[in-house]
Amino acid sequence: MANLDLSKYGIKDVKEIIHNPSYDVLFAEETKPGLEGFEKGQVTELGAVNVMTGIYTGRSPKDKFFVMNEASKDSVWWTSEEYKNDNKPCSEEAWADLKAKAVKQLSGKRLFVVDTFCGANEATRMKVRFIMEVAWQAHFVTNMFIRPTAEELANYGEPDFVSFNASKAKVDNYKELGLNSETATVFNLKTNEQVILNTWYGGEMKKGMFSIMNYKNPLRGIASMHCSANTNMEGTDSAIFFGLSGTGKTTLSTDPKRLLIGDDEHGWDDEGVFNYEGGCYAKVINLDKESEPDIYNAIKRDALLENVTVDANGKIDFADKSTTENTRVSYPIYHINNIVKPVSKGPHAHQVIFLSADAFGVLPPVSILNPEQAQYYFLSGFTAKLAGTERGITEPTPTFSACFGAAFLSLHPTKYAEELVKKMNKVGAKAYLVNTGWNGSGKRISIKDTRGIIDAILDGSIDKAPTKIIPYFDFVVPTELPGVDPKILDPRDTYECACKWEEKAKDLAGRFIKNFAKFTGNEAGKALVAAGPKL
Repeated sequence: MANLDLSKYGIKDVKEIIHNPSYDVLFAEETKPGLEGFEKGQVTELGAVNVMTGIYTGRSPKDKFFVMNEASKDSVWWTSEEYKNDNKPCSEEAWADLKAKAVKQLSGKRLFVVDTFCGANEATRMKVRFIMEVAWQAHFVTNMFIRPTAEELANYGEPDFVSFNASKAKVDNYKELGLNSETATVFNLKTNEQVILNTWYGGEMKKGMFSIMNYKNPLRGIASMHCSANTNMEGTDSAIFFGLSGTGKTTLSTDPKRLLIGDDEHGWDDEGVFNYEGGCYAKVINLDKESEPDIYNAIKRDALLENVTVDANGKIDFADKSTTENTRVSYPIYHINNIVKPVSKGPHAHQVIFLSADAFGVLPPVSILNPEQAQYYFLSGFTAKLAGTERGITEPTPTFSACFGAAFLSLHPTKYAEELVKKMNKVGAKAYLVNTGWNGSGKRISIKDTRGIIDAILDGSIDKAPTKIIPYFDFVVPTELPGVDPKILDPRDTYECACKWEEKAKDLAGRFIKNFAKFTGNEAGKALVAAGPKL
């Protein structure tokens, strides 16, 4: 399609358009001699190319804005004093200025244009066109989004959404535009466009489109979810795993006994569960070949490493976090062997698993939730990290992120809960809260025990197990499960004195209650309070 005309976007005097480049072309372009700074890719010992993204080694939530106009005014979940989030408003005037800056940066250049799909269901997928001047950014979106077939490209037509990546341009007048810094990631729901300025981080394109799917899908009755998903080997039943970063979404859904649908972003419609993406974006800090062989083996030619330490000979040091802890790899999903083919989708989910890494050591390793508890803990979106203090004391830091993905929600959180519950009720799905964090022993619950718990959920043996009730939270927990150490199932048993657990449980219960207050502005939210902890 050499006749692509970018002047309709205001981009002029383009020297050359590399339209939908192959992996071989991308490899040649991102490693060619003469590239400087962050444009330069380095070939590593595993065959994958590594790139550096500069000061932005993660998303920049403070620089995320939606244009406030008639398309967004009454529907976007705007940030407010009562409930702060990342959806900040930006004016039409500021948008015009930012779009002009991006277009100016991209004009007169040699450009890459990549046409993709977001969403594996043909009826509701979004055609997304990415325009950029950096080869490896074109490689990133080729990995992460769904790659149309030659026939689909021939009939692609006009995209539904266009992303302009002008990572080399700065917003020097950001103060007068009412922005946060020289960097901006801005969405316009009226023109269906995204503009990225002054950040090289690849994840802004990936999570940017997730924010758009999170806007469009719930409004048409599709649950939109920050989760991983897999099916049984026969493809007759799906399971979904919600969880914030570092709770085990990718690790637990990549299972040799199951087929992966996807590791991060999914929709659930009347047909079943489907992936939004065509690739995976895995964390690689301290990656170990033995404990995560699937991810390790996916790092080969066509995979793209980000911010990993690599020496002059291409040798990788996965343990080095001197650039960032958020070292990543993107790869096309077919780099994983056990995947659903040919399309990344599965049937309805009967098991919905919420993953929390509780550093307080309070939550049981697994709790069987009733429907009201499922909504309560979904809206709470709890996990906790251990943050080191100067004298080596480690204090847990709680995180409550609505729907296990508040950073990417474009509508009010209750809308996502409503759609998820509808889908669960329709098929009789059950919800489970799994703690992949710590207990009274001071150690993290072993991956072996957690996998045993997941197996028991997936094969149904948890529903036949004897149970007891845990106080304060009214959690129903099994007292024995095949292949799981029975001594850990009641968290009180992992403490020298149950009184210690009680003390911590009261503290954590209080935090849940305080956090949930923000959802009690309407009747539905008020009605859920009874499903939460009680003091």
